[in-house]
This record gives sequence, structure tokens and C-alpha cells, in this order.
Amino acid sequence: MTNARGLSPAATKTPRSGAAHEPWPGAEQPVRLLAAIADWLAGYGNVATRRTYATGLGLPAGPEELADWATLGSGPPGWGATVDAYGAVLGLDPRTPTPTVTRRPPPAAPGKLRELHWLRWCAAHRIDPLAAHSAHVKAWLDELATAEAARTTRERMLATLKALYAHLAETGLTSGNPAAINRRRLGLSGNRETGHALNLTVEQVRALYTAAATPRRGASTQDTARATTVVALLTLGLRVSEMCALNRSDLHTTRGRRALRVPGKGDKPRIVYLPESVEITLTDYLHTRDSMQQSNRPAPRGQTLSGPQPLLSTRSGRRCSRQGLWQLLRRLAATSPELHDIAEALHPHALRHFYVTTAVEAGAALADVQADLGHTSIATTQSVYNHAARHPERSAADLVATTLQSSTEVTDPTPEPNEDEED
Repeated sequence: MTNARGLSPAATKTPRSGAAHEPWPGAEQPVRLLAAIADWLAGYGNVATRRTYATGLGLPAGPEELADWATLGSGPPGWGATVDAYGAVLGLDPRTPTPTVTRRPPPAAPGKLRELHWLRWCAAHRIDPLAAHSAHVKAWLDELATAEAARTTRERMLATLKALYAHLAETGLTSGNPAAINRRRLGLSGNRETGHALNLTVEQVRALYTAAATPRRGASTQDTARATTVVALLTLGLRVSEMCALNRSDLHTTRGRRALRVPGKGDKPRIVYLPESVEITLTDYLHTRDSMQQSNRPAPRGQTLSGPQPLLSTRSGRRCSRQGLWQLLRRLAATSPELHDIAEALHPHALRHFYVTTAVEAGAALADVQADLGHTSIATTQSVYNHAARHPERSAADLVATTLQSSTEVTDPTPEPNEDEED
């Protein structure tokens, strides 16, 4: 019987070849499919990025979720080893005991779209991902739209799918790329607002700081300190995925300044110096966390018995997620009268754009800003700045308007008609 909830390692069906369990409903070659996905994910140097893409596709991306697959009683030949290899790519040990291995199916990211992630959607409809074609992708996008998924969300999910199938096609597992469809015809591109549309002012960022530092109902002292730290770090131009991947050992001193060793895209780390105000905010948060969570006290070299200690953690000590920080920003904005109108549109990358425009307009060299952000090309940094709305004082519009106004105030130079001249 098809598991209507999606991709499930324990789903059962009437066996066609004597197997009592199928690890992947609808998939004819689950071992080859999972191995190819693991190979594709391994191409991304940042483990946090790999987990993000895995979650977006509907695959297990945490130890508790992966343990369900690893403890499957039976499966096709090579399944257990493939799960181990997939877990290794995500930096997880699927054989680690976990108290919640009884959950079925492995959950995708929390939210109303959890069952509409591509691979879970395919499993629910008994569609083999290796045999999917463009009609399936369009039907999937239609269901996402019906579920009121934002256009940007659908664009992002489709882009991830297109990248995956490009890899599957290169390896010969598929004959083409079903996600390589005309996005304009689907209403997913063309005349639309870009991610650069939200341009934060200095006053708005200050209001966000104030909202973060203000104790909220139900929030502990640690929660408030973490919220303030999140805003402070985002104003340094960090990507939200980079923040989530930071470990406590990444905080160090270099050239006499406190700094963070940030794991950038493509596994290209960079040094981000901390202004005094940010250093104080981060230090206060860590001290508060240590005093409230005895288990989070820094061990030698910033390590814990379970591995690297995250720089930012939840109340339970777990690493913060991209989704969690995204939601935190919007909750903070919703509590501020100055930000109420943009609360639903606020996203972490808006603060990265704010860093670019504020730094350049304050006189920073574009090359320095590029290094701060970790952009491979200075053209990318220039593009971000060009797409942002510049400060009104740097616009020549007022000069043009003033010139036009002045010209209309000049006395009309047309001479009076000479009475002696003929009409």
C-alpha cells in the first residue's frame, strides 16, 4: 500500500520480487539513485549546504531521520552501505543510536510544504524519480502553488531540482533534465521583484537591533542574547547558511583583533573581523549560554564530546537552522512598529545587501567589500550594489529637478514684437 505521506524507509507493499520492505516507494533503483544524489551533494564543499539541499529535496538530513533508513530490516543489495555513504556526505553517522527511530516517515523540514518536497511527492505518487518527466514537474509545481508556496520558494525548489537532474543526466541515470522547463511560461520569472527589492535603511536595522534586544514574552535571557547576536552577525554580511555552520572554535584572535573563520561557498573560508560592538554582543551571548547550559561550557579547543560546538545554538544546544533564523527575523520585525510593514518580506539576505550598500556609500573600496562577503568575483559585489536602491543623497535626481526649476524661473528671453515690423 502506498504511503501517502511520502518518502518512507519503512513503507511496505505487495512484493513483486520477494522483498517485504521497500526503502523508497516508487523508485526502481533506490541504491543507484541515493548513491548518485550523495555524489552530487559531495560536490558542495560546505556540509551545511549539503544538508540544506537534502532537506529541500525531501531526504533525511539529520541523525534521527537517517537512523530510520539505517535500521531498515531489509532492503535491496547494497542499501545499507549506500545509506552509510550518504550519511557520511552529510557529516552524519546513521548507526548512532537515537531514541526516536520509531518515527515514520523521516520528517522533512517543518512547515506546510514538508510533504511537497520533490522526492517525497514522487514517493507519495509512486513516481520513480529516475523516470520522471516535465509533466510530473509541472504537476508538482501546481500542487506547490495550490499549497500557497511563495513564488520565490517554488523558484528555489525548481532550481535545486534542475541542478540535481543535470548531474543525473551527466551520469547517465536519466535521459534528460525534466526540470529544465521554461520558467517564464510558468510565471516563475520575467517581470517580478527580485531579492534585491528590499533595501533596509540604517534606521530600520537599528530598529531590528532594538527589537532583538527587547525581552519578548516567553523568551529567556539566553533567547534575547541569541536574537541580538544573530542580528549583529548578519550585519557583517554573513550568509545565513554560513552562520549556522559556524563553530565556537571559529572564534579566534588574528592580528590583535577578534575574528570569525567563516566557511564560505565552495569550502573557501575567509576571515571576518568583529567590530567592538559585535564582539561584545557575541561574548555576552556566549557567557549567558554557558551560565544557563552547563553542557555547553567550552571544552578544550572548543570541542564537545559529540563534536564541534556550534557558535549559535537553540535552547537544547542544537545547531540553529536556516529556517529558524529566518523565522526569528520576521518575529522580531513583527514586534517593531518601524518594521511592521516589511515583516513578511524581511529575509536574512536583506541584511547582506544592506552591508554592501552601507559599506560602499561610506567609502569602502569595492574590493574590500568583496573580500568581506566572500564573493568569487568583484562583478558579483558590483551587481548587488547596482541592484540596490542607492541613498537618496547620492542620486542626481534632485540636481536635475533643481536645474529644471531654475530654468523655468528665468525671465522669458523672447523679445517683444516690434510695432514697426509687419505682421
